[in-house]
Order: sequence, then C-alpha cells, then structure tokens
Amino acid sequence: MRIDTVTAVVTGAAQGLGRCFALELARAGARVMAGDIQADGLGTLAEEARGLAGRVETMALDVTQEASVRGFLGETAARLGTPNLLVNNAGILRDGVLALREEDGFVRKMPSVQWKSVIETNLTGCYVMAREVVSQMLENGVSPGLVVNISSITGAGNPGQGNYAAAKAGLDAATRTWALELAQYGIRVGAIAPGLIDTPMAQALDPDERAGMVADVPLGRMGRPEEIWAALRFIVECDFFTGRVIQVDGGASYS
Repeated sequence: MRIDTVTAVVTGAAQGLGRCFALELARAGARVMAGDIQADGLGTLAEEARGLAGRVETMALDVTQEASVRGFLGETAARLGTPNLLVNNAGILRDGVLALREEDGFVRKMPSVQWKSVIETNLTGCYVMAREVVSQMLENGVSPGLVVNISSITGAGNPGQGNYAAAKAGLDAATRTWALELAQYGIRVGAIAPGLIDTPMAQALDPDERAGMVADVPLGRMGRPEEIWAALRFIVECDFFTGRVIQVDGGASYS
C-alpha cells in the first residue's frame, strides 16, 4: 500500500505512539481520523497537523463503548470515506500482582476492576475496532486493507503486569487468526510489539523502576516513537507482510 493512498483510523492518538503515528501518516500524505478518550490532546494534534501533506481529523473515542466506536467510524466515513487502515493503538496500564503476602501476613489481591479495565481497553476494544472497520471494508469492497495492532513484548509475561500481558498475548493470537481469516479479502493483519518506548506512559513509571527497565535493554536506552513508526511504515508498504508480530525492543524481549 502506498501511504499517500491510505485513509487511516488511529486510536489512542492524543499522545505517545498514537500521536506519532497520526502525524507521520499525514506527513507522508495519508488522510487520518485520530481518536482518543482525551479530547484536549486531540485539539493540539489537529493544530500540529496543519500544513502536512495529508490530513488529520479528530474525534473523541472510547474503544470500550460500542456506541462510541460506531459513531466514530460513521463520522470517519462521512469526513474521509471508508478507511483502508486501522492502527489499533489505544491502551492503558493498571499494574499489580495477582496476589501478594505482605510482612504482616495480609494478602493483597488484584481487584477485578483493575483486571477488567485493562482487558476491556487493550483487548476487547481492539477487537471491536477491528470488527467494525473490517466490516466497513467488506461492505464497501475496500481492498487492499490493513489492520495493525500495537502489542507489547510484555505479552510474553512480566511480573506485576498480568492483566496487560494477558491482553497483549491475546492480541498477538488474534492478529494471527484474523490474518488467516481475512487474507481471502485482500486484508492484511499485523502487529508491532514495542519494548520500553519514551512516551508519557513510560515517563509515568516510578523512576527507579524505569531505570531498571532501561538497564535490561541491550542498546542501553528507551526507544523513540519514530522508531516504532518505522515498523508501522514497513508493514503498510510491504504487501507480503501479514499474520506476524514485529518486536522493536532494543533487544530486550522477554521471550
């Protein structure tokens, strides 16, 4: 796919990787509908995108609410036409161990709401977005098409992130499954599993925890959002790529 022929939907686009993806796609000539639950960040994104070769439209989006997804995609079709690229980037962290015995003998457990919120955003939200965007592609005869899921090397497992790891591992499996299902329609599905990337999510980590994570990266630093964009660009432009997860992690993969 040539990027200047792309009509893209990018979720989680108000900051971090999603913001980078939206701007870089537009810089390369794509038309982009950027969604996020953080409406303020979308406003500044639209301002920053002015003057680029492509176009960025924005709208509030909550991927955990099907009505919000349907409204967002209806507006996308009205403003830009049927998308032929979905970048499933929206995600949250709610870290915690399954169960922990403290020094006084008290056992602290991960609350169900903490588990469910991550699964609903990071896995179910991606499923709903993919289902609805692909349905639009099929209804309107869009081909080629592409879905790119933003996963994580944490999908291999990481202490304190059982909910996040489960969601990302599920997303990796869904990526491979959807690729097999949709190849017959000319729709590819791939995923990117970043390591520790210098985004607001990483900056919100405890400084000592973040330093320890950086120490485990063979290249000795956090990745940059534009380095993940390079992987996304490869997937978009390589029409023989489908059903695989690319790890971009500075060598720090857990698996």
